[in-house]
Parts: sequence; structure tokens; C-alpha cells
Amino acid sequence: MRLMLLSNSTAPGRGYLEHAAEPLGDLLTGVRELAFVPFALADHEGYTATVAAALARFGVRVAGAHTGEPAQVVGQADAVFVGGGNTFRLVSALYRTGLIEAVPALVREGMPYLGSSAGTNVATPSLRTTNDMPIVEVPSFATFGLVPFQINPHYLDPDPTSTHQGETRDERLRQYLEENDVPVLAMREGTWLRRDGDSLSFEGADAGGRLYRQGTDTVEIPAPTDVSYLLNG
Repeated sequence: MRLMLLSNSTAPGRGYLEHAAEPLGDLLTGVRELAFVPFALADHEGYTATVAAALARFGVRVAGAHTGEPAQVVGQADAVFVGGGNTFRLVSALYRTGLIEAVPALVREGMPYLGSSAGTNVATPSLRTTNDMPIVEVPSFATFGLVPFQINPHYLDPDPTSTHQGETRDERLRQYLEENDVPVLAMREGTWLRRDGDSLSFEGADAGGRLYRQGTDTVEIPAPTDVSYLLNG
């Protein structure tokens, strides 16, 4: 499998996907047509146009999965990109359109997969570590399972000066581990994962990320770091 999983698709002062242009170019080498899955946002046409403009620099033509039978649109492409937005809305659409089965089957056969935010969430076994509000009901929390661990995109460190009385992201992930013995890679903004077969690299911004595991202390993960061991399950 060839995967690129971004915490975020935009960065301050940069265009859409511009902060990850170099590794993205590597992923898209040889790709002429990419299928974009826009279902995490309501404006499918506008979202697809944004992606098409960003990927034009790579000579890639973008087809929105909403423009036809979604599984067929994806099946005819050379690569697939699942965009960010609300993870619950995205997962609901994946089940409704049959993409929940079609996409991982194609990716396991070698189709390059690009995900950002919600699209990164669904590359994991479950949506349980999303940050999003459940604005729609989903048939199941089960997602693509392209990696055997969980990811928390857009990770925010606790602010010691905050007067907010709700749970921090750190507390929520620790609660997840109270019920689930599956590691979570918390990815700060500007970071991404690249998988090429059995090799997995955590890359991007100096901020890096944090690895949460049941029964052990959290560990800071700098970027770049080889995290292939996370593929062992």
C-alpha cells in the first residue's frame, strides 16, 4: 500500500496542500487521474474545484466521486483522495455509496491513497479518535483499516493557562485507551504519515506528534521518524 495521511490540508500563509507539496508530488508520480471523495463537506462541487486547482501543478486531473456512481468513479482513477471535514458525515456517505468496501480493496491492490483530516481518520480501523461532532448517525464506527492503529489529527497540547473546564485532547485520548487497547498517534498541525508497503514514516513540521498506548506513558514522536513498528498491530 502507498498512503499519505495529513493532519491538515492548509497551513497559515500557504495554499491548499502547499505545505506538503514535495512528498505529495512523490505520491502522485505517474498519476494522471485522481478520484476525489468530497463527502465530508456539504459543497461537493466547490470542494472538488479547490482540490483540482491544487493538483493541477502535478499534471493530475481530478474527478469528483459525486459526479457519477462513486465506486465506479474511484475504480476508474489512478489514485484516490479522501478530503477533510466532518468524519461522521464522511463515514455515513462511505457506507451509503459502497466506498467503505471499494476504496480499501483498491488501495490494497496498489492504488495510492491520500487523506487529510477526516480522510486520515477513516484510514484507521475506527472513527473513535476523531475530533468531530456526530452531526449524522453512522451505520458503524468501523472505517478503512489501512493502518492498524488510530490517529488523532489536529492534535492540540493542553494549555496550562486555559480556564476552559472541558476535557483536553490529552484527557480524551487517555479515556479512549481506558476502553480500547489500540495505539493512537496524535498528529500536530503540519505533519503527515507516509506508508510504502511495510515502511511507515512520520514527517512534516518540527512540532511532531505524541504516541498514546494503553498502560504506558505517552511518547513524543519527532518528525521525521521511522514508525514502521506501528504496522505490526
